[in-house]
Amino acid sequence: MATQDRVARVRALLDGVRREGRTALTAPEGKRIADAYGIAVPGEETARDEDEAVRHAEGFDGPVVMKIVSPDILHKTDAGGVLVGVEGEADVRAAFRTLVANARSYDARARVDGVQVQELIPPGQEVIVGAVTDPTFGKVVAFGLGGVLVEVLKDVTFRLAPVDTDEALSMLDSIRSAQILRGVRGGPAVDRTALAEQIRRVSELVTDFPEIAEVDLNPVIASPDGAVAADIRVILGANAPAGRRRYTREEILASMDRLMRPRSIAVIGASDVPGKIGHAVLRNLVDGGFAGEIHPVNPKADDIQGRKAYASVTDIPGEVDVAVFAVPARAVPRVLEEAGRKNIPNAVLIPSGFAETGEAALQDEITAIGERHGIRLLGPNIYGYYSTWHDVCATFCTPYDVKGGVALSSQSGGIGMAVLGFARTTKTGVSAIVGLGNKADLDEDDLLTWFGEDPHTRCVAMHLEDLKDGRAFVEAARATVPKKPVIVLKAGRTAAGARAAGSHTGALAGDDAVYDDILRQAGVIRAPGLTDMLEYARALPVLPAPRGDNVVIITGAGGSGVLLSDAVTDNGLSLMEIPPDLDASFREFIPPFGAAGNPVDITGGEPPSTYEATIRLGLEDPRVHALVLGYWHTVVTPPMVFAELTARVVAEFRERGVEKPVVASLAGDVEIEEACRYLYERGVVAYPYTTEMPVAVLGAKYRWARAAGLLGGRS
Repeated sequence: MATQDRVARVRALLDGVRREGRTALTAPEGKRIADAYGIAVPGEETARDEDEAVRHAEGFDGPVVMKIVSPDILHKTDAGGVLVGVEGEADVRAAFRTLVANARSYDARARVDGVQVQELIPPGQEVIVGAVTDPTFGKVVAFGLGGVLVEVLKDVTFRLAPVDTDEALSMLDSIRSAQILRGVRGGPAVDRTALAEQIRRVSELVTDFPEIAEVDLNPVIASPDGAVAADIRVILGANAPAGRRRYTREEILASMDRLMRPRSIAVIGASDVPGKIGHAVLRNLVDGGFAGEIHPVNPKADDIQGRKAYASVTDIPGEVDVAVFAVPARAVPRVLEEAGRKNIPNAVLIPSGFAETGEAALQDEITAIGERHGIRLLGPNIYGYYSTWHDVCATFCTPYDVKGGVALSSQSGGIGMAVLGFARTTKTGVSAIVGLGNKADLDEDDLLTWFGEDPHTRCVAMHLEDLKDGRAFVEAARATVPKKPVIVLKAGRTAAGARAAGSHTGALAGDDAVYDDILRQAGVIRAPGLTDMLEYARALPVLPAPRGDNVVIITGAGGSGVLLSDAVTDNGLSLMEIPPDLDASFREFIPPFGAAGNPVDITGGEPPSTYEATIRLGLEDPRVHALVLGYWHTVVTPPMVFAELTARVVAEFRERGVEKPVVASLAGDVEIEEACRYLYERGVVAYPYTTEMPVAVLGAKYRWARAAGLLGGRS
């Protein structure tokens, strides 16, 4: 069927359903849509009475399935509206009467259009294929295992729709029980091509018709001979809400350039009174060494902190790149209008008192003013922002001036200060720290677009509670990930769930799995907690990219070796099977009571030379791609001796062009803390008192390398 023709047929069907005031399609209507889009379903007919049911059943070979047809009964099984394996005239007649009676008992007001008589599909593996309209990402397609048990098993994966054949096939491998589809214990493999095609066609359907809120093919019976949807459920949604204003990449980069590299900043609400936000912002800009022009704005003063003050931004001579607002929320609209007349491209809105306190109308008002005047709004309800390479400290919080390659953002002011404190304590150099707050306008995809191009930024880490436009974020992430890692801490993992849904797919999509799968699809590294996000951001710019999957553990303690091995597995990494020649080389340096293999256990009583020799072997052999070192504090090899020799050997190989990620776990007394700092500063990511964290950051580096196309496959 030609694309135009099938779209027209489905459009006419959906319009008819809408005219009747319905949102749920009947099973026969679902079949018409399935036929139009080539979604494989069994043969079926609708019977209005017992005689018709008998005639239809006789048209199929063998037993049939009979289902109630009612636009008012979404979950037919719950209503006793499905009977399987019905055969023979007497049974068909009895089944017809039973189904109608059950429907009346379930809902006396339900409209009953008849009974569907359906060809019985041969047994196979039950799976679900569906699609749902996610509030963040829009149309999302789902695949999972379980049929009627899918909500119990929750073995399901999601992708942005539409998907192509390759992406659909990847979904089959993304569920936990993927091996079942390939055949287990002598069972046959399913027809993967046919199953992927069901996914692809469903994704095509919901892309063509945005008003379709949910689609359920459940169960789909997958077998070696194909994949057939035993039931199809289609639910229409409300009219799509008006989309947010979208900016081109060029527009985003132009405004962000003036925000992050300003030549002139106005502080609206600047003050001479210590303790006021307007005082702190102005003081931080001055003390932070900003070399551009700084203009205090306050109608009640002529001079603030020794600088000429202006009654309005419109009085400032020349161009202004950024206006930082430190005035009460109710004053923001009036002053923002003035900023618009001044053609200021960026407003940094520190005040609270907007949507977060129930004042959504006030926030909508300033958003509209910003759009009308072409002002990009950062905030409101934020701590400000830092752009360290340009000495911009536009915040009322403590200053920060350690320049580096990590860009950090947060929706929460408290999280922002945790980021700041961590960066200072660990001496993590940052290119920027940005508060996003309520995200009336500027959000993560704007920042990501800028940081992706910023030459000072080598890694991006973002704390977020939600995404305003999930697809825009995915687009920005896909453009950035090939160049640098993107790390996300998504808050609310356990609270995203419950919402009313008319299908199994809709119910499953109500939890955090959609975020998890689609962020992974975009190549984003998702951090499980705040510490993880910060440590990933700190470590990833330090570690070289791996060039293969073979990880080798070298340890001075057998117990650490076991824990490190567990961590390697937990993080999706591969312990190398040591080749015989390399095994023999390691054994030359291991005492008889040590252990070769992987982990390589050199034992705790060995001198520094054993550590050095085995580390050299791991770095020299091109078959080894990453090293995990486990150190145990002894008087034979003190912590700083281990740190100095390790850093020296790694540096020597890097000078020779051999760059491999090396991480270390140090166990011992407090001296190991200094040893870890020494190693970190020299490119070896080292942690005291933990076997989990060094391997976790190595795993994050591997996930980025796969997403960036530097290694085969995806983790």
